[in-house]
Amino acid sequence: MKRQSRRDVLKQTAGLAGAAALPYAITSDALGAPGVAPASERITMGLLGAGHRGSYVMGHFLAQKPVQWLAVCDCRADRLKTAKARVDKHNANTDCHAYRDFRDLLARGDIDALLIATGDRWHTPATIMAAKAGKDMYCEKPVSLTIAEGRALARTIGRYATVYQAGHQRRSVDSYRFQVEVARSGMIGQVHTILCQMWENAPRPRPTPRPVPAGFWYDMWLGPTPYHPFTNERVYGWNDFWDTGGGSLIGMGCHYTDIAQWARNCDDTGPVAYEGEATWNPKSFADVPKAAEVRCTYADGVKLVISLKGAFNQRFIRFIGSEGWIQVDDGTNRITAEPASILRRRGVLAGSWAHTGDHVQNFLTCVKTRQRTTCHVESAHRANTICHAANICLRLGRGLKWDPKAERFTGDDQANRLLSRAMRPPWRL
Repeated sequence: MKRQSRRDVLKQTAGLAGAAALPYAITSDALGAPGVAPASERITMGLLGAGHRGSYVMGHFLAQKPVQWLAVCDCRADRLKTAKARVDKHNANTDCHAYRDFRDLLARGDIDALLIATGDRWHTPATIMAAKAGKDMYCEKPVSLTIAEGRALARTIGRYATVYQAGHQRRSVDSYRFQVEVARSGMIGQVHTILCQMWENAPRPRPTPRPVPAGFWYDMWLGPTPYHPFTNERVYGWNDFWDTGGGSLIGMGCHYTDIAQWARNCDDTGPVAYEGEATWNPKSFADVPKAAEVRCTYADGVKLVISLKGAFNQRFIRFIGSEGWIQVDDGTNRITAEPASILRRRGVLAGSWAHTGDHVQNFLTCVKTRQRTTCHVESAHRANTICHAANICLRLGRGLKWDPKAERFTGDDQANRLLSRAMRPPWRL
């Protein structure tokens, strides 16, 4: 199926009107006001998930002239109220609709695209439902909770010809783009190792059940994940429990595996073997390890080493070649290299990992042109797969062989059972 663009529909409609030779009036709303795009150029949008990340990225969308924000959705009344007030202030009216149930938002035919910034548990189910409802979407990472979810996501996006941008915004940041250029160009020789360092996972205290706060639709928050009594530890530390997340290895790791895959032109494949070790905190009730190292090997022998160690501000990605190396420190956007002369090739550019504006612009352009985005669904799924497979390796405590084509572990039924998870009714893919 190939969906027509909004421009195509408007051109056809204009042609029919001209043929009929009927008089009509062009309103100021259609023409656009100062700083506002005309109706034919606007992209109408809604937000799913009005937490910290969703609110931050929405700000970059609101700064774009073609965007007209129509609706927001969250299962928490306080966040929903804040998000609506922000959009209303931006739009200078009170027309933004606030929804508790995202299915009501999806039912609207006047919304072109969505920003999905829920927790990981909702990324794939909500995206699949949105694609079936005819929406394009920019979805925060990680794009899936399991490898099987990721493949289902990619199939659906392809089937419905949906424009999809994953929130791996480092593909649109100059420092990482320069690093990829260096790695590909041979300036550091033949790349043989890629080091990706995330931070150690913090310990979590014993979850203590307590009443669900007023205005918090907890059942919708849980969505397709197993039921647990409401606790602050599970809700506000959801990334450290297997049912809802995968720790910093995937929460941050997918950014780095995405850059590694991109630099290697491996957006449709991945490593073939995983081995690693982890340290678990016996006093922590988190499911994820405290520290770890996983060595992922590609078919050509290149090593991708994922480490959980150190503090949050010590994260980086380094490409090591036969004649040098290049590293980007994520917290400062500082680039270092050997030989240092490589750095003179970099232009004078600005931006850091925190800036999503260029990534947002790429998505909006592709909504209009129906072209593939910078971080399309297949690349996002493959980057996520590396992190999921690494976590499975650590959970089982043994090395694993992976078939990137079949997307299954070789000769390991126990590992393959962790490719997917049962979903809590009534939710399903």
